[in-house]
Amino acid sequence: MDVTFLGGPRPQRGVGVVAPFDFALDRELWRWTPDDVSLHLTRTPYVPVEVSLDLARLVSEHETLTDAVRTLIAVAPEVVAYACTSGSFVGGVTGERRMCEAMTRAGAVPSVTTSGALLEALTELDVRRVALVTPYTVSVTRALEAYVAQGGVTVTGCAFMGLTRHIWRVPYRDVVEMARRAVRGGPADALFLSCTNLPTYDVIPQLEAELRIPVLSANQVTMWAALRRMGTRAVGPYQALLDASARVWPPAVPEVPDGEQQQEGWT
Repeated sequence: MDVTFLGGPRPQRGVGVVAPFDFALDRELWRWTPDDVSLHLTRTPYVPVEVSLDLARLVSEHETLTDAVRTLIAVAPEVVAYACTSGSFVGGVTGERRMCEAMTRAGAVPSVTTSGALLEALTELDVRRVALVTPYTVSVTRALEAYVAQGGVTVTGCAFMGLTRHIWRVPYRDVVEMARRAVRGGPADALFLSCTNLPTYDVIPQLEAELRIPVLSANQVTMWAALRRMGTRAVGPYQALLDASARVWPPAVPEVPDGEQQQEGWT
């Protein structure tokens, strides 16, 4: 059978992804990835430590990152992303910047981290106040709050789960409940769902429709920032960061007397 007309597979562009050893949501990252881009994942070495500030420091050591990036260069990615929120905010804004510099030196390609992508996304959407949801313990959550504050954004509310393992097993209903709790802390311009091991893809449009603010997640901002550096776009229908048409909501139910109409949302 003659199949020469097929011409071989379509050319693929590549994103190199460095993830912690316990990362379990490879499929979620792929959902944000356009068809002409491939993800090339590698993981940091296993260490017998539960999710904590100590683990965040261990999986983000420059030597570990350098070794991981060097394993990816063989497949020639156009950008390298470090897909771990706590590992990239544990050293503060300065620490995150140095991580990117170390990865770029190792691979001679642009580099992004989840926490750096978060601040970039907040700037993109002109967010001054943010509510946070984390699966972490209180100490790791406080470190995220401090990092966001260093980035010039005020945290108006926060809800955390106190987990140290198996974060990828958290059901969407728990994420939604924590989100509702976080925004009760005060007016927020956006909500951030932290941790690349927390499932979020399908819940983002639901929460945006309910809360009427942009909802960002760790994996979402990571892929958005990485693909942006390649000059292409992440796939995320009805997600405000990725879909401009999702940035305007219908008017809220009027809550003022005498028939006056009240608008909610942002443009």
